[in-house]
Amino acid sequence: MDDAARLDRGRLAALLARERDAFAQRHPRSRAAYRQAAGSLLGNVPMTWMNKAAGGFPVYLAEARGASVTDLDGHRYADFCLGDSGAMAGHSPPPTVQAVRSRYGEAGGATAMLPTTDAAWVGAELARRFGLPLWSFTLTATDANRWALRLARLVTGRPKVLVFNWCYHGTVDEAFVTLGEHGQVSREGNVGPPVDPTLTTRVAEFNDLDGLAAELANGDVAGVLMEPALTNIGIVLPLPGYLEGVRELTRRHGTLLVNDETHTFSAGPGGCTGAWGLQPDLVTVGKSIGGGVPAAAYGLSAEVAERVASRRDADLVDTGGVGGTLAGNALSVAAMRATLAHVLTDEAFRHMTALATRFSEGVQGVLDRRRLPWSVVQLGARTEYRFTSPPPVDGRRSAAAGDGELDDYLHLYLHNRGILLTPFHNMALMCPATTQADVDLHGEVFAAAVDELLGA
Repeated sequence: MDDAARLDRGRLAALLARERDAFAQRHPRSRAAYRQAAGSLLGNVPMTWMNKAAGGFPVYLAEARGASVTDLDGHRYADFCLGDSGAMAGHSPPPTVQAVRSRYGEAGGATAMLPTTDAAWVGAELARRFGLPLWSFTLTATDANRWALRLARLVTGRPKVLVFNWCYHGTVDEAFVTLGEHGQVSREGNVGPPVDPTLTTRVAEFNDLDGLAAELANGDVAGVLMEPALTNIGIVLPLPGYLEGVRELTRRHGTLLVNDETHTFSAGPGGCTGAWGLQPDLVTVGKSIGGGVPAAAYGLSAEVAERVASRRDADLVDTGGVGGTLAGNALSVAAMRATLAHVLTDEAFRHMTALATRFSEGVQGVLDRRRLPWSVVQLGARTEYRFTSPPPVDGRRSAAAGDGELDDYLHLYLHNRGILLTPFHNMALMCPATTQADVDLHGEVFAAAVDELLGA
């Protein structure tokens, strides 16, 4: 490693302390709101993951439009977090706003336990994009994954699920397993699993076909739940031929393949499944498809749907554990229709992907000039930098490249200068409203952060 790339940890600590002081001084109203919430909210926040805040407390939302957010203290940000994909359509996109206003205000009835004609339109559009013909709706991607796994166990008669090391699929219990020194272990920090997840789950390393084959050979895996590219531990792209190998192995062993496209939807209008011509048995997708309104969906191949329908012993109407009172409600389905028809279009993805390329090239230029051994990886409209080079090809190596102190420094440095990244990782996502100026601002501030870090 070049000497210029060796980080001075003392300098990093001092810079981080400076940025934390600046953050606290810039956000007195957010800090006061956070402290006041201690009397009524667990961990002071609506959801405890909101405490993932490099400055010691989260800033509070005042308003958001398009690709920008304004906090309670009046600071405006170019938003590359976009709700960790939940706002990939941008904040309050006008077509979705109009659809919600029409459904909730004019027509009335957000949820009535009755279907609407919007649902069939959304199902047909998802079928066009992802290639699976039949769809059902949920409110979260987690639920879509849970129900897809239930159906996989139903039709195969097998008890186990296989996931990949350091994957993320929401709060699905079976997914919180990693590969430790002596085999698979429950992920550190996992809260109250109903059983030790190593009893329900097998784990393989991403991009390792031999490891996957060995696990599937046990004959007890109902479904492989995977992102076509890992996204919650940096972006880990599949090696050439890997996904084709996964498909061949799952078919050979009678295991269903479930593609979770919740984050990888950034690859294009049909996610990686559409962009790369994949052929999963089920697809799940959530967060972004409702334009910010809670909505998610799962799709089934014709064969899987037929196998589900043939199980007369399964009560899918009432007690089967596949459903939810608010799932498929009129409001969320109207939002999905408007978002898919008018916001997250083919043209929008071309715009978003081009901006992500510009973003990635800007970061790479800084790394090259400063000879920093980091990397940046792009997946359509999504891009992320990782503190290692070359980019990791599996979850283990990507996890090993984590650096919490460095993460906090970059997040705070950018935040204090008007840029929001996803708090859990260095992910930047483009939306239809993102501009070239937003991207170039990040490039300038990122370069300044690196220069200060290296003492350049």
